[in-house]
Amino acid sequence: MISRSQGFRLQSLGLFLVFACFATAYGTAWLWSASSNGWRDHLTRSYVTGVSLYDSLRTRADPPVNVDIQTLSQTNQDLVSQREFLQLPGVPKPAFVTHVSLKGQGHDPVSGETLALVIVSDSLRYNVSELVSNERQSAAQKLGRVTQLLATYCSEPILYARMGAQDWKHVDGRAVWGCDAAPTDYRLLAVLLAIVSMTIFTTLVRDTSAHFERFARTLRNHRRLGGPQRYPVQGPEELRDIVQAVNQYLGRERDQIAKRATVLSGVSHDLGTPATRLRLRAALVQDAELREKFEADIDSMTGMIESVLTYTRAELNEEAPRELSLTSLVEALVDDYQDTGQPVTLAALETPSFQGGGSVFMSNAGRGTLPSEQRILVSARPISLKRAITNLIENALKYGRKAKVELVASADHATITVEDEGSGMTAAEIEAAVAPFTRGDNTQTIEGYGLGLTIVATVAEQHGGALSFEAGTAGMRACIKIQRH
Repeated sequence: MISRSQGFRLQSLGLFLVFACFATAYGTAWLWSASSNGWRDHLTRSYVTGVSLYDSLRTRADPPVNVDIQTLSQTNQDLVSQREFLQLPGVPKPAFVTHVSLKGQGHDPVSGETLALVIVSDSLRYNVSELVSNERQSAAQKLGRVTQLLATYCSEPILYARMGAQDWKHVDGRAVWGCDAAPTDYRLLAVLLAIVSMTIFTTLVRDTSAHFERFARTLRNHRRLGGPQRYPVQGPEELRDIVQAVNQYLGRERDQIAKRATVLSGVSHDLGTPATRLRLRAALVQDAELREKFEADIDSMTGMIESVLTYTRAELNEEAPRELSLTSLVEALVDDYQDTGQPVTLAALETPSFQGGGSVFMSNAGRGTLPSEQRILVSARPISLKRAITNLIENALKYGRKAKVELVASADHATITVEDEGSGMTAAEIEAAVAPFTRGDNTQTIEGYGLGLTIVATVAEQHGGALSFEAGTAGMRACIKIQRH
């Protein structure tokens, strides 16, 4: 079935991916840079405000912009002195209290004054010990570092400060270092944008590549059992053009094979009448030796035509596949030969075993076997497969005197092996004889037309497998390996 979905050109997809990658990279970098610069400015502004706040507390000057300083009432002064911070108005309950003591160093002109600072927060306790222990910084710089730390986290801290012997003051700088004052951070969005874009681009590339991979896989198996007669036209425009060309080629190939089969069928049919007349006339020949030669030539002629016709029909692959028991098929073939007294035997089927897992009751893993009556099921063309196995058995009987058939299987493949008692040919010589009309040097006195192994190899390929040869214990082994799924 041909897909009607419109395809796209790989060139267009490549240009789109290039521009999309560039736009995504630019957008991600801009979001990251804008967020980093915004946070850097926010932290710098908080630091400068903290430095200015120290001077305002020390000299009672006007507070920095967006910072409010209010002196606590006498009642609240007493509560702070008694460290009853949770009793102060506006303090969250429960709360985390952080005490900070800032004192100027020797180079500070006001080194005698100490700034006591209390930070009350409902969400965290600030780690300011490392910030205020640097002896090379002034007290103003240390307070700047503290307010910078407050701006680092999204919280709403309440500050109480006292410079030297002055009164406690409530400092409200949430407009500078509070959560609402923090810039919007797009860095997580930039990371998500990069991940989503990479996922989309990777999916596009993998999906486009998958079209080619699927087509290549099905094209390799186009002669395999159940393979498509025509491939769906889908995917990029370049692939659609290739698929259409392959479909046209396969159509012409099937037409040529069908025409060849039709011609051979016609020739076989047309030769039937003159062959019959030749047999009748040969029967009138008085010379027995000459009559036998005539009849042998007629049999050879008709047998060769039938062999070619059989091979051509095998190439057409017209038989519908169905599920069958390969075990029963092989056993029936061997029984037929044994019923006629032929030296054909079937090796005992191996009973597969498996190893189980351990349990709380047993330290060792258990082992088990499948039932001996298990059957090897395959999806195959029974007539074609039966013809292939028969050809191997016939070859073993003609050239090797005996035939021993063996059937083994795995989860993916089944292998039928036919071993003879030695034909005098090597595996390489027999593999060379798979070509059509090719026979070995030791087969001149044996009837045949050189198409038996060719038909076997064709049937094996149509079932997703192959025909191979190897040395056995007694003679040569011919192996048909077919795919089970």
